Amino acid sequence: MPAPKNPFKADLANGEMLYGCWAGFGDPYATEVLATAGFDWLVIDGEHAPNDLRSISAQLAVLSGKHSHPVVRLPMGEDWAIKQVLDAGAQTLLIPMVESADQARALVRAMRYPPEGIRGSGAALARASHFSTIPDYIATANAQMCLLVQVETVDGIAALDEILEVEGVDGVFIGPSDLAADMGHLGDSSAPPVARIIKDALSRIAASDKAAGILALDHATAQKYAGCGAQFLAVGIDVVMLAQTARATMAKWRDDG
Repeated sequence: MPAPKNPFKADLANGEMLYGCWAGFGDPYATEVLATAGFDWLVIDGEHAPNDLRSISAQLAVLSGKHSHPVVRLPMGEDWAIKQVLDAGAQTLLIPMVESADQARALVRAMRYPPEGIRGSGAALARASHFSTIPDYIATANAQMCLLVQVETVDGIAALDEILEVEGVDGVFIGPSDLAADMGHLGDSSAPPVARIIKDALSRIAASDKAAGILALDHATAQKYAGCGAQFLAVGIDVVMLAQTARATMAKWRDDG
């Protein structure tokens, strides 16, 4: 029996348009609720949300068998951290602040068993192998690993063409907020110089054999990014959605009172 097929990786390769959402509560109950919305993918965010290995593992468990595919974002691309979340059952990782092809190649190797990579062979006791009920897991897991790298700095944009040539990178995600900050437009990813760079980057990624991804919280901007070639498009953040809905509900009742 081989490793489970990664449907997100297959859909990217087939050119499917995939809509996602950020899961930022760091809690499996909230992520399970979010999965009922039918998003194609959910980011379990370990960079800016209060997640650790146990909370990431718990959210992977509640998403098992759901339509929404879990994408785990680590705060960094350390080999040991990658190994842990892959053993916990993640197949798709989103790694921030990738600025060179060498860095991308190192991430590819960290996600794969030898001889293609350096991932430690300890899945026998892990969810990834269904706790040793998938006898061919280690021999077949490499083919199901999906790597999404975040390009979100001026240096990353400068290295984009080289990053796009790295075998084993499935998608490149443009980080609008950090890119804007690095370009001197803190908090304003709609600034014309930033918008031009984003449009060009998405177009270049879409023209390659990699998938282009990005996050946009308003519909018009999301549509614009889709028109530029974004294929895996995040259109919401659960924390923001709750906060906005709660405030709007209370404001309506105060206005009506």
